[in-house]
Amino acid sequence: MAESESESGSVIQLKCSCNEYPWGKIGRQSLAARLCEKTNPEFQVDESKPYAEMWMGTYPELPSYSLKTGEDLQEILNKNKDKLIGKTVVDKFGANLPFLPKILSIAKALPLQIHPNRELSEKLHKEDPEKYTDPNHKPEIAVALGKFEAFIGYKPLKDIEELTKLDCLEQFVPRSGSGSQQFDNETLREVCRSMLKAPEDTVAAAVKGLLSTPVERYGKQAYILDLTRRLEEQYGRHDNGNLVALVCMNYMVLEAGSVVYIPADGIHAYLSGDIVECMARSNNVINTGFCPKPDRDSVDLFTDALTFKQHDPSEPMLKREATDKSGNGKTIEFRPPMSEFNILVTELSPGETETVKPILGPSIMVATTGYGNLTAEGREYPLGEGYIYFIGQGVPVEINARDKLAVYRAYAE
Repeated sequence: MAESESESGSVIQLKCSCNEYPWGKIGRQSLAARLCEKTNPEFQVDESKPYAEMWMGTYPELPSYSLKTGEDLQEILNKNKDKLIGKTVVDKFGANLPFLPKILSIAKALPLQIHPNRELSEKLHKEDPEKYTDPNHKPEIAVALGKFEAFIGYKPLKDIEELTKLDCLEQFVPRSGSGSQQFDNETLREVCRSMLKAPEDTVAAAVKGLLSTPVERYGKQAYILDLTRRLEEQYGRHDNGNLVALVCMNYMVLEAGSVVYIPADGIHAYLSGDIVECMARSNNVINTGFCPKPDRDSVDLFTDALTFKQHDPSEPMLKREATDKSGNGKTIEFRPPMSEFNILVTELSPGETETVKPILGPSIMVATTGYGNLTAEGREYPLGEGYIYFIGQGVPVEINARDKLAVYRAYAE
């Protein structure tokens, strides 16, 4: 590429791509697809296809490119590491961006999954690098852009134990020689193992039993009846994921602006909605339900890796925090308990302006609604729905809104 065609500044408008998983929303119902279409001239929405995730970053499976030159963002970073990433972040994480932001559009339950921790990821990557494509862990956060439903973490043990006393579920609880035992996390591990290994006809009979159980028997968990019907419509009565999600996991309904944190080894299955998701740079996942049998991983691998870090609906929730990056008080920050990234959220009404102070590391910014402009390094850039920018370290920016504007920015420092 000739020098005149290369990116030379620290602000790079990106074009990104969107993948097609069966759980994605169809055609332009998918926010991920609509945003992707805004600034990628090669991407055209097919109204018959399910568009699940738009990726923004340098992970090789679905990398981002300079909109102006077509150059791979990773190649640009490799040539300008100190300028764009900064020595401190390069020394800590290397020239690869340590985070991977995405827009997800979810029409039905994602596979029941965990992301292996760093130690297990290293082992799996060494054994099967084609399937586990990196040695990194994958904690993540999800920011709800509207109503967002998800199964996240485990219910309190007493709630799970109460359900397993139902006639249709007793068979999944391990019994000690004395016939009684304390219901603890290790009991729960074996309950999950038993549910995930159960034959299809056993699963179907248990789901039928859940549906025929009188609503009063469920007490505060009566929501299970409606959810059982929904999951049965999506994946059939025979899917093992039905039992683990309905009986063992917290069902959470979040409104726009709410954020959850999923640790490595945190069990989850998102159910519906549009979200901004960001994770450590990894694509490792272990799936055991809500997907075809050939796509499922070892149940023993899955259950042995469970760590039971989140046992209450309040535990995954992240708080909105004030940030010292904000110049005019229009930006808040989400800080997950990990070092790879934080998320800045700037929300402006028409005519409002926000200045964001220099960040000592790389960042990727996406606008999900509205229209305005971005000023940096003495230049003005258009900023509207679906516009995505990489911003190099040390660059202050000004955001001006002509319409109600929402901007999400992942960064490492």
